[in-house]
Amino acid sequence: MEISKLGEFGLIDRLTKDLENKNESTKYGVGDDCAVLHYPDSEVLVTTDLLMEGVHFDLTYIDLKHLGYKSAMVNISDIFAMNGTPRQITVSLALSKRFTVEDMEEFYAGLRLACEKWNVDIVGGDTTSSYTGLAISITCIGEARKEDIVYRNGAKNTDLICVSGDLGAAYMGLQLLEREKSVYYGQVNDAKKKGDKKALEELAHFSPDFAGKEYLLQRQLQTEARGDIIQKLRDAGIRPTAMMDVSDGLSSELMHICKQSGVGCRIYEKELPIDYQTAVMAEEMNMNVTTCALNGGEDYELLFTVPIGDLDKVKELEDVRLIGHITEAKYGLQLVTRDDQEFELKAQGWNPLKE
Repeated sequence: MEISKLGEFGLIDRLTKDLENKNESTKYGVGDDCAVLHYPDSEVLVTTDLLMEGVHFDLTYIDLKHLGYKSAMVNISDIFAMNGTPRQITVSLALSKRFTVEDMEEFYAGLRLACEKWNVDIVGGDTTSSYTGLAISITCIGEARKEDIVYRNGAKNTDLICVSGDLGAAYMGLQLLEREKSVYYGQVNDAKKKGDKKALEELAHFSPDFAGKEYLLQRQLQTEARGDIIQKLRDAGIRPTAMMDVSDGLSSELMHICKQSGVGCRIYEKELPIDYQTAVMAEEMNMNVTTCALNGGEDYELLFTVPIGDLDKVKELEDVRLIGHITEAKYGLQLVTRDDQEFELKAQGWNPLKE
């Protein structure tokens, strides 16, 4: 069905009519000029992400359900990165005429799956038309006690540097998808030039072979916010001194922490957590796997520092890796290679404003 037939309010009603609020802080959600939220004894955390078609996502290889899931998760991840608890989101969409009501229902199905996983309420948003494709703006609202909030600027000399999960897999998943897209359109263009109708018909059923690379695709297409790590830290009695989620690449995020904390760091190449599929894919594409782990974005793992006194506690945490330590600022940011050479760590992660 064409969206214009429903109109803005009809579309909003269709997508949100059966939403149930799960948080006491949600006093009133979708249906009025504003949502009403109440936080009597905690600080309010607010984060916003804007996702643009052709810049942040490509509908050639991500379906709308996965896109909805990912759009919610990247915002929820920001709340966890502050050591907070996500509670509500608002969702604003700019839609071109090629999208149908059913398309938006698929998007919301993914969105709701992500929200249900972390008990987040959808409390509002906006819709409008677009001449340039799909634009998604999501704001996530969370809460945390004042004393529990973790900023980027709290890292101190001798603190340990830790990261959850593994690094570089989402980036390699993107490289794999881009390669197969290039192969497909290359074959289509060749068939068109030759006027080969049979080849074009066969290409209509083109199916890339992703066997053995499923984890890379999952990491790129099904982003997960690491709220489980936040809970593990709380259960272990560990309060990070600084923390970020890894969205633009480990090196970039680590430089943010060091700059804002006024410190330096040393991280060790041999300690970087890298999945086997990531290493195999990097070799297949003639790429340096360490570079991929340091600079590949969209892992959405948690990078955090903890006092050196928590060393034994950190070692006991499942799916957390100790990769280095904080130093005085005068020593700079250093990467120690497998053969014990030192190189200056440079931020080469993804820059959304770069042409």
